[in-house]
Amino acid sequence: MTAIEAVACYLPEHRVSVEDVAGRVGLNSMQARLFRRFLGLAEIRLDPDGSLLDLLSAALSRLDLLRGSEHRVRYVLYARTLSAVEPYPVSTLHELCRAFGLDHAVSFTLTHHACATGLLAVDAAGRLLATDGDADALALVVAGEKAFTPDAQYIPGTSIFGESAAACLVSLAGPRDRVLAYASSIRGEFDGRMDTMPDMASRFEKEYLPSLADAISAAISQAGVSLEDIGLILPHNVNTMSWQRLCRQIGFPADRVLLANVAVTGHAFCADAFINYTTAADRGLLRPGQRYLIAAAGVGATFSAMVVEH
Repeated sequence: MTAIEAVACYLPEHRVSVEDVAGRVGLNSMQARLFRRFLGLAEIRLDPDGSLLDLLSAALSRLDLLRGSEHRVRYVLYARTLSAVEPYPVSTLHELCRAFGLDHAVSFTLTHHACATGLLAVDAAGRLLATDGDADALALVVAGEKAFTPDAQYIPGTSIFGESAAACLVSLAGPRDRVLAYASSIRGEFDGRMDTMPDMASRFEKEYLPSLADAISAAISQAGVSLEDIGLILPHNVNTMSWQRLCRQIGFPADRVLLANVAVTGHAFCADAFINYTTAADRGLLRPGQRYLIAAAGVGATFSAMVVEH
């Protein structure tokens, strides 16, 4: 059974208001107020002087369990929202592996679930380890990207992207955080630029909550539990309004969705789930034996959910 062994995150000290980001990408003051007053975003983290390698390295250097266990890492998966983050032939992932003594591992990038790719990477890591059959082997998932273009800085009317990073060790049979189920649904009819296709954007807005609710329901059913058994939801940090609406739709208490990071980190691409995990752990919100759910949606569109037992 796939298990999360350890998680570490890096949140840059530099903070930028959503109004500042809105101004950079050409939004007016009314559009900027939308993000703060209605969507719950206040500031994001940026690492203006650091490279993508610096960002990922900062997260990986905080993963204490990795030290001394580098030889056990069989796979390194970079979970990414964007399909391109660097010019050919640069490979930040390979540079990262060399820097941390992981160049013996099979390393590759996953991208096609957009901001839901982090969950895909955890599932894929477990499947790869199960195929190898080495009970001592580990897989490493890393996430985090630079907000280096307008498309990588905001989703119109929905969210603002920030620069944070995460690293997660995955095993086959860890003592806690065992993955009970993973469900994912791809709605390819919504693959396109929403800002230039108003009809598609309107349909997507109507289908977004039902599609995410269906993914959550599928994961819960697959895990053999009920919604009442879920003690906490770790969301993607797209905004607070969408999660409050989803909670009303599925009948789940909004105060059991960890939304505290939305206002202070923004949407950190695929790193959101791992950032929220560390926050929940630090605040004592995860109890032994408790079932929690991680959920995410990616533009394109993918809706994913994972049920985990702490």
